[in-house]
Amino acid sequence: MSDGNIPTRAESNSAGLVVIKMVQDYGIKDNLHIEVKKGVPAGYGMGSSAASAAAAAVALKALYRLKIGRDRLVEYAAEGEVASAGAKHYDNVSASVLGGFVVSSSMADGTPRFIRIESPRDLAMVVAVPAMPVPAKKTEMARSVLPKEVPLKSVVQNVSGASTIVAGCALGDVELMASGIRDAIVEPARKHLIPGYDGVKENAFAAGALAVAISGAGPSMIAFLKGSKDGKRVAAAMAAGFKDVGLGCRTLACRPSKGAHIV
Repeated sequence: MSDGNIPTRAESNSAGLVVIKMVQDYGIKDNLHIEVKKGVPAGYGMGSSAASAAAAAVALKALYRLKIGRDRLVEYAAEGEVASAGAKHYDNVSASVLGGFVVSSSMADGTPRFIRIESPRDLAMVVAVPAMPVPAKKTEMARSVLPKEVPLKSVVQNVSGASTIVAGCALGDVELMASGIRDAIVEPARKHLIPGYDGVKENAFAAGALAVAISGAGPSMIAFLKGSKDGKRVAAAMAAGFKDVGLGCRTLACRPSKGAHIV
């Protein structure tokens, strides 16, 4: 069962793929019923598939009292990304499972490693979700527009920015973290997929945002702020940017989460 426009076949659903893999690995023979109630819009760059995958992994571990370490649990959750992105990847599911700010890397032998850093306490975000249709397997499509080769200068800029973001999080400095959010590779290739991108970004900065980026693979956009004082003004400014190109939008005020957990 599902709530929202998501696949209901287990083999095509992010939560379903995770459960299938875990059931196989642990020899679980029970007939399982999965009900997905989505609180995250599917297909809008907000980690919807990762949320389902993380929830399924955490739920099954708790239900059967499975002895699974946190890194292995993230690996199971990554199975679900095949449904939306066409391949396993860890960026969204690691944060969804562990919460906070997570650096996904690998050890010398290729084993995935996930380094969790507590997010700055005064970090606030505003996500603007435009009212526009998105294609099936949108993440896979968004990846297809990325360049096959990039200039060394752009790589250096992105590595520098990523390092600055990590340093800002580790030091609890929102302004330092935000100064690193300046993508020279992916965002320029994808911004044409989002009507009003430039106006939304300019509006958000004018209203007090410290940084603005495409949220995930889009089309949502996310603004980063220090504290929530300017949140409503930034949200209205971003909505106005989408309105200028004939799109409605809803805005969401967010804070970093503590990760998937049983309620």
